[in-house]
Amino acid sequence: MKIAELSFLIVEDEEFQRQMLVEMLKAAKAKNVVTATNGQEAAELLVQDPSVDIIICDLDMPVMDGLEFLRHAGEAGYRGSVLIASALHHTLLAAAEAMSKAYSVNLIGVISKPVTWQLLEEAISRHAAPEAKLHVRSVPRRAFTPDEILHGLTEDQFEPFFQPKVDLATGRVVGAEALARWRHPQHGIIAPAAFIKILEDSGKIDELMWVMLRKAIVFCGTVNTMGVESSVAVNLSLKSLNNVELAGRVAATVERHNLDPSKVCLELTESAATTNLGAALENLTRLRMAGFGLSIDDFGTGYSSMQQLTRIPFTELKIDRSFVTNAVNHEAARVMLTSSLQIARQLNLKSVAEGVETQQEWDLLQELGCDLAQGYFIAKPMEVNDYLNWLKELARTPNSIFTSSILAPFTSRR
Repeated sequence: MKIAELSFLIVEDEEFQRQMLVEMLKAAKAKNVVTATNGQEAAELLVQDPSVDIIICDLDMPVMDGLEFLRHAGEAGYRGSVLIASALHHTLLAAAEAMSKAYSVNLIGVISKPVTWQLLEEAISRHAAPEAKLHVRSVPRRAFTPDEILHGLTEDQFEPFFQPKVDLATGRVVGAEALARWRHPQHGIIAPAAFIKILEDSGKIDELMWVMLRKAIVFCGTVNTMGVESSVAVNLSLKSLNNVELAGRVAATVERHNLDPSKVCLELTESAATTNLGAALENLTRLRMAGFGLSIDDFGTGYSSMQQLTRIPFTELKIDRSFVTNAVNHEAARVMLTSSLQIARQLNLKSVAEGVETQQEWDLLQELGCDLAQGYFIAKPMEVNDYLNWLKELARTPNSIFTSSILAPFTSRR
């Protein structure tokens, strides 16, 4: 939408700052701009006109500060966009950002004062029309019963989608992560949020894990026959670690498909070995002895990261996307990212950054010396045929939608 078509609410107690924002917007042809000097005034204005497109809000204000106002806006279901503009320390801004998202506020940016038109315009460009957001939110999520999900497993309706992992130094595709999807005959492709928790609660998550493992192994073999040195990562069910026969069964499955175990990386969360510790460690150690890779997923988000690194023979450290996403602008997230990469190097582990979505994030990870990356900046998760076609397209067009410095074509050995 053009700025002239948008309505704005400026919540700012300092007159000079308030007037400066008004003049910037008016200069950009904005026709509908109202102001408030504190959160209480803004809340009253929002009750009168909840259709305001964009709220530009300070945090440190009298009567009602920006934090309380944003809480009220979120709880009231405000569907417009919010831009925080404040002179507070960046650590406080980061906390306010996290709080706003927790209250379901549609935050389009956080700007440290003084506000420039360039920063303001960039944030406004991220605004989506309330009608569009409402349309998305109005689509109900289908709730499935355990019996429906198990029937889908019996009918072989579950399959992995694959998201590529890329070497940050060379730009080459080196592997893919298998992500579970349900191809429902009536409802189309169903995301994991609709079935993973139900399978875990019903004690049936192992059945899905074996389906994903078997199909991922077949996929990896297919990719390697194309002349691409590729591995595949599969999420390991925590429940399965309690069974001391797990490692042998995994090894036998890979052997039946004539795939080298080193091509398979098993991903597990930080809490993986906290239930039946002895059985879990026996399985994981045996898997490493057989040549499988082990990845600690979502590193840094739990409480047992360091202890798990001393217990389990990991080969890969996968950094949670929250640190990757926030590292560009937030010092605390960058420190966590940098520290995680240092730990990986000191322990001789491959580092993988997940959730890479922008050129800035890619560049920062390269600068910090991260090994591998995956995320929408490279490619979204794809079904098998789409993934294979994507690889072929890379081979045919070295400088396609990605620059050669990002995704160099793989070299065919055929």
